[in-house]
Amino acid sequence: MPAAQHRETGTSPDGWETVVGLEVHVELATDTKLFSAAPSRFGDEPNTNVTPVCLGLPGSLPVLNRRAVELAIAVGLALNCEIRPSIFHRKNYFYPDMPKDYQVSQYDQPICSDGWLDVPGANRVGIERAHLEEDAGKTTHLGGADGRIHGAVGALVDYNRAGTPLLEIVSRPDIGSAAEASAYVEELRAILLALGASDARLEEGSMRVDANISVRPAGSDELRTRCEVKNVNSLRSLRNAIDYEARRHIGLYQSGEQPIQETRHWSTDGRTHSLRSKEEADDYRYFPEPDLVPLAPDPEWISRVRAAMPALPAAQRERLGELGADLDDAQIIVNRGLASLVLDAVGAGADANRTVMHAVQNLALDGAELLDATQLASLVQMEAAGQLTATQAKTVLGVMCERARDGNADPGTIAAELGFEAMDSSELERLVDQAIADHPEAWQKFCAGEAKVAGVFVGAVMKATRGQADGKAVNQLLAQRRDT
Repeated sequence: MPAAQHRETGTSPDGWETVVGLEVHVELATDTKLFSAAPSRFGDEPNTNVTPVCLGLPGSLPVLNRRAVELAIAVGLALNCEIRPSIFHRKNYFYPDMPKDYQVSQYDQPICSDGWLDVPGANRVGIERAHLEEDAGKTTHLGGADGRIHGAVGALVDYNRAGTPLLEIVSRPDIGSAAEASAYVEELRAILLALGASDARLEEGSMRVDANISVRPAGSDELRTRCEVKNVNSLRSLRNAIDYEARRHIGLYQSGEQPIQETRHWSTDGRTHSLRSKEEADDYRYFPEPDLVPLAPDPEWISRVRAAMPALPAAQRERLGELGADLDDAQIIVNRGLASLVLDAVGAGADANRTVMHAVQNLALDGAELLDATQLASLVQMEAAGQLTATQAKTVLGVMCERARDGNADPGTIAAELGFEAMDSSELERLVDQAIADHPEAWQKFCAGEAKVAGVFVGAVMKATRGQADGKAVNQLLAQRRDT
């Protein structure tokens, strides 16, 4: 791996620095599960997407999902990994939502190894490995705090998720602060979205983060005892958990104690709590999965996957910058997975500045990633032509996102349904003149050069038209009347 770039560290005033390695578990966007033909979908009725393979029933045999392998290869290539022959193992442990009492995973021969990820504005983080495995089901504890088993009066198990293809991406301990950890996850998520490898929704569990956290004296290169904080489900929680755990370790060292290697849980009370001592590889009794052959993608297959890969986030940011987007706006668009939508809409004739504005200000919505670029271009063109005001365009865009999944998101149709029609110019002029007559003192100030009082007249016209007037057109008419 090339030498690291700028190194950000979370150095405390007491002379300690934070050391973080992340394990990111990503559900791959396949139609079916990793080893069976059961649907891989979020939100279906519990225990409806299962087969004998998912449930580990006697006599059932796994068949590897080719699409999952292709997505793993694509992610590995995007992370500058070597794609190597790999072997599946059985990882033995008992959880009630693991019906086979073992997980099929890759152990000492993962499909992707030895890569790196450049984090924008920060450090180059080494990628130790990315390996394929199957997900467990989901247990819901009833009556316990934070959904945990302690204090629960019962539990419900849903096996719909059991067998869903996971890619576990393991970084090296190259992350030096909570902010850098958050930026790493954001960039990794942007790559996954660009590739179409996962919807990477932290809030739905299709992307989950485990953080291995330790501290050491500033300037040292030693790796001290780490604790793993499991299944952090938001970037804010990740940052808070890292900061809390680093302070806890520093406090232990300063009081003459030592942290113990263990797995901990981040709680809504703003603290981590001990779950169990950290397992080692021997505890899982790995052995090769006897029902699966070794996985050895040939060079031609890898080349085909590489050739089909779209532009990655770094290239997307560069292209957005060429359209005039500043770095912050480009980063927002890329992190939302909307770069291809914006670029394609501009390619279809949409005004670049308006399209970027909508993506940044109006597309933090579910369904935005499903919008059709030509339909977004049509909306922007309607707004530029004066057929829709900025407010109306925003409203239409919201409905488009709601309907994008059904493919019924034509902006012209939606605008007609909402009764949005371009206002007659003579009617708009009449309303502007009425606003001027109603606010003579404000008009005198406007004519004297106080541009900010234009808001008085724009507001009056908007009120009279229930928000359907074009604010830009109102400002143009005001300027015309002032200058005549």
